[in-house]
Amino acid sequence: MRRGAGSLCLGLLWMACGGTPGGTHPNAPEEAAPRVLPVGFSFLPAPEDNPLTPEGVALGRWLFHSPRLSGNGQVSCATCHDQAHAFSVPEALTTRGVSGRPLARHAPTLINLAWAEGLFWDGGARNLESLSLAPLTHPDEMGQSDLAGMMEALAQDASVARQFEAAFGDGPPTLGHLLRALAQYQRTLVSARSRYDAWRRGETGALLTAQERQGLDLVRTRCAPCHDGELFTDNAFHNNGLDAHFGEGEDESRGRGRVTLREEDAGRYKTPTLRNVAVSAPYMHDGRFATLEDTLRHYRQGVVPSPTLDTALLRDGEAPGIPLNDAEVSAVLAFLHTLTDASFLSEVSLGPPSITEDATRAVD
Repeated sequence: MRRGAGSLCLGLLWMACGGTPGGTHPNAPEEAAPRVLPVGFSFLPAPEDNPLTPEGVALGRWLFHSPRLSGNGQVSCATCHDQAHAFSVPEALTTRGVSGRPLARHAPTLINLAWAEGLFWDGGARNLESLSLAPLTHPDEMGQSDLAGMMEALAQDASVARQFEAAFGDGPPTLGHLLRALAQYQRTLVSARSRYDAWRRGETGALLTAQERQGLDLVRTRCAPCHDGELFTDNAFHNNGLDAHFGEGEDESRGRGRVTLREEDAGRYKTPTLRNVAVSAPYMHDGRFATLEDTLRHYRQGVVPSPTLDTALLRDGEAPGIPLNDAEVSAVLAFLHTLTDASFLSEVSLGPPSITEDATRAVD
């Protein structure tokens, strides 16, 4: 039978995030939450019809790393979302999918998705429960064209079937269960243990240098509102001056405009978080910038005007962009490195489990 959510569930979440059981949730103690969540956040949100449970998270973690979901049995979600690269890949347009063809967009990082609004670079998925279906069936990604056959094969594996039953109750595994389990696991991909986080929490010995604090101030003033707050993203869509022209209709080069079909959304893309940005190169929706230095150079002197260019990049009587001198660029770079969370990048806490792993014992 399925176990209910509660302090046991929260214990698994904190362990999955590299922490210890606890948190300011109605079913958990308060003292440990700041150790594993960004400052100002006290619990992981989840929809009422897919609450976080130890069994659901454990199943989702296994599914995320299982190549059995792909059409050729060789590609998993983790293939293009490598934990060592903040659940992204170091290639601009990766060829790691089943077809071996380059993808149309850079694989985005999967960081703090529990608080995300609008997923994919263009917001094509509304929630985590619907997120995985597109890459699962895309012919260049996981290439799964027989979802019914995939679920039947999983159901015939007694150990897998038991994991589904533990997570979702009696009955055979369903595609809905699979998507919900993947969503549960991805909600636990919380990054909040960087040196910046330790400094924000006032932990003993956690300091930022004068240059790093200057960089933080510059990010807060020059890079806001797009990279604002503790999540370092506004979860919105912006045209940041990469191109002057965009495709038509549902062409992927239209960004958010591909989804809304509105001219004012052409060229707008989701603001990625700055957390772990130093280990998630290359940058932008198409990975066109190989380094952070290249990215900042774009904002200083490479912004391309267009009708939908974000107004935050406009400057009266001057070329669009963000004014930064060389010393300020160095300060911003220094600060961005403080957002690297080594525990988030480690398989010790978030890596692939065995399908036979006992989630209850893992928490106990």
